Amino acid sequence: MFDLRFFEIYRNPEYLLLLGEGAAVSAFLTVIGGALGFVLATNLSALRHYKVPILAPIATIYVEFIRNTPLIVQMFFVAFGLPLLLGYQWPFWAHALLALSLNFSAYFAEILRAGLAGIGTGQSEAAAALGLPTWLGFSKILFPQAVAAMFPSLNSQFIFLFLTTGVISEIGVTDLTWAGLYIDSRSFRSFEVFFTLTVIYVLMALSFKALLGLAHDQLFKWKAVR
Repeated sequence: MFDLRFFEIYRNPEYLLLLGEGAAVSAFLTVIGGALGFVLATNLSALRHYKVPILAPIATIYVEFIRNTPLIVQMFFVAFGLPLLLGYQWPFWAHALLALSLNFSAYFAEILRAGLAGIGTGQSEAAAALGLPTWLGFSKILFPQAVAAMFPSLNSQFIFLFLTTGVISEIGVTDLTWAGLYIDSRSFRSFEVFFTLTVIYVLMALSFKALLGLAHDQLFKWKAVR
């Protein structure tokens, strides 16, 4: 008969501390990486929407390259390849943050591009007729509508990318997955450890989803009163 011993985890202060710190690291890198990725994605989507010469094709190549290579490959390249090429060395968490930001940016950029493509040309023409500079028309008229329309997709993509961040443990970042692997190697209770990790990841994902839902309600109140 299978003998479950969850108490070996929750009665050990060291294990609980590792899980708490790992969850905090995972949440921190996801949120900051998502924010930086969204800023970069905004610029990428603008370049592609307005078909800026030279820069738009570069942005498209970048987005397709990131979206068609595994995150773990990107992680190893950023953590071990770039330092050799450029002669610098960061802490592993900083390498992970850079890789996550680049990964987030490509997926967000494609979603925003689709949102911008769904807005009629009349919006841009109206902004130009009012004498608004291109950047102002984009930031005040087109971009808010694109984000509002694609928010569910951005939300889902953010949650999905959060759930893939466990790969950062492969470069030595002490995230939630790393904490689980460490505890498993000491306790030899694999089922209990990874069941616990699953529960924590689910709770964190649901928390992110709830917070993003609240953010949507606050940011896009104007949608409800149109």
